[in-house]
Amino acid sequence: MRHVLSGTIAAHGMALGRARLVQPSRYSVDTRPLAEDEVEEQIELLHRALDTARQELRELRGKLHGALAREVNEFIDAHSLLLDDAELLRGLDDMVRIGHYRPGAALKKQRDRLSAVFEAMDDPYLRSRKEDIEQVINRVISALQRQTSPEERKLAARVGEILIADSIAPGDMAQLAGNGLLGVVGSSGSPYSHSAILARSLGLPMLVGTRDALSTIHDDDLILLDAERGEAIVHPTAQDLSRYRAWQREAAIEGRRLAMLANAPTRTRDGIEICLLANAESASDVAAARSRGADGVGLYRTEFLFLRHKGLPSEDEQFIAYRDLVMGMGGLPVTIRTLDLGADKADAAGLVVRGEENPALGVRGVRLSLRYPAVFTTQIRAILRAACYGPVRVLVPMVTQPDELIAVRTLFRLARQELKRENVDLPEKLPLGAMIEVPAAAINVRALLEYSDFLAIGTNDLAQYVLAADRGNDALENIYNPLQPALLRLLSHVISSGRRAKKPVSLCGEIAGDVNFTALLLVLGLCEFSMHPTQILHVRDRLATLDHAHLRRQASRLLRAHTHEQAEALMNEILGECLAPADRALS
Repeated sequence: MRHVLSGTIAAHGMALGRARLVQPSRYSVDTRPLAEDEVEEQIELLHRALDTARQELRELRGKLHGALAREVNEFIDAHSLLLDDAELLRGLDDMVRIGHYRPGAALKKQRDRLSAVFEAMDDPYLRSRKEDIEQVINRVISALQRQTSPEERKLAARVGEILIADSIAPGDMAQLAGNGLLGVVGSSGSPYSHSAILARSLGLPMLVGTRDALSTIHDDDLILLDAERGEAIVHPTAQDLSRYRAWQREAAIEGRRLAMLANAPTRTRDGIEICLLANAESASDVAAARSRGADGVGLYRTEFLFLRHKGLPSEDEQFIAYRDLVMGMGGLPVTIRTLDLGADKADAAGLVVRGEENPALGVRGVRLSLRYPAVFTTQIRAILRAACYGPVRVLVPMVTQPDELIAVRTLFRLARQELKRENVDLPEKLPLGAMIEVPAAAINVRALLEYSDFLAIGTNDLAQYVLAADRGNDALENIYNPLQPALLRLLSHVISSGRRAKKPVSLCGEIAGDVNFTALLLVLGLCEFSMHPTQILHVRDRLATLDHAHLRRQASRLLRAHTHEQAEALMNEILGECLAPADRALS
């Protein structure tokens, strides 16, 4: 019988497929106590399951490339580190040896105990790590069950399936996407989580917060995932299927229409030119940016070179990657971000500081680069050499105060002097910019502008730091919202400060490529957007419907909002005055 479940849209689209349930928290475990003569055999089974889980993560990491690697590898690395955590492993062994727990029961008890510990923490970042613990131990439980049961685990990479889960790790989503996964329904989760961002970049429709999904949907139920209305329809009717076919036809027509915008200028309805740049890290990203008419690369992530190696990449290896990027853009400007490791991005070369109590507030970004000046200088030399092949800007991540920019400029000057002595061709000018993702940098941006040629706002981290809310924590959904007045005022301050200093300001966070926030960013004065290449045509199309002058006049009105609900209502009202009737909803 037809049944409709409501959820929050995390990635738009529709899909029709069979349900495949993943309920790791509901795996049946044998709770009978072990006999003494069974202990060593069960310890061996436990260690074999741990090795299987480690091997799965290594294999998955080796399969990922380009944008998928960027989105997923940091989580694979974090999960791999947890699987080697001495305290976790010692606790499991003790439960089997001393407590005579069977491995499955020991894993479940350890998972539940650690989840409760993290859930009780006051710090929102640490509290959100509960999900990592659960996903890692669930992977081991799954590996253990595959050893003791002939049945394949339910998380199967089969064509034509809608995944129904409490939550899904980005690594698992990437693996399944390559095998025909059609969409995802999560009983928990946030539309701002890393998994949701990955789903959008993969074009997978996704709902989160679909509370009764695991209890009311069964394996092989036919599901119509409607991530346009925010519904998962179990056993859809002929009328539902007709609506789905109509959506497919309309989506195909819309895709052909958008494709025609690839070579169109990017202008608002009243003729204001807007710069649309691409976020990239691979040759495929560069090709996608060129094919969609990007004005350049606004953020090139260099850490992928460090994440995929056991050691450090050489100067020549980095130079070739940067040179190919610059040449691939055919004379369009390229912004290369210096190494941004730390927090939940763990490298194989051992640069990242291990065991930090709160790595999100630790040695990451430029802090890590300045900790290893020889490694940083190698990257700087490679960037300088590549900058002879086309226009390049350098972006410094995680800047907090001016002395960091002064130190970076000093290293660039010294590297330039070295290369001149080696008779290497060098660019005449190499603009240096600061990434604004730390609240202190945003508040004190005028001081940073004295040492910066341009700014790039990283709203993903900035929002988390300003609001003290992890974007992946669905319990904080009412707090982590881009329309929060404090964040809007900070963005306005940064953008207007750059404009007064006559220095470019771009925004490269997730909201830059979300058409629901295009008008908002114009209100705040932004004229340079950097986004995933797949979003360029959508944003260009949206901009053509907006009256820039009208939106800019509403800035003071919007900035008087006291709550994000007020800000959203105001934006809907502003858009109602600005758009044609068909385009009047904010989302």
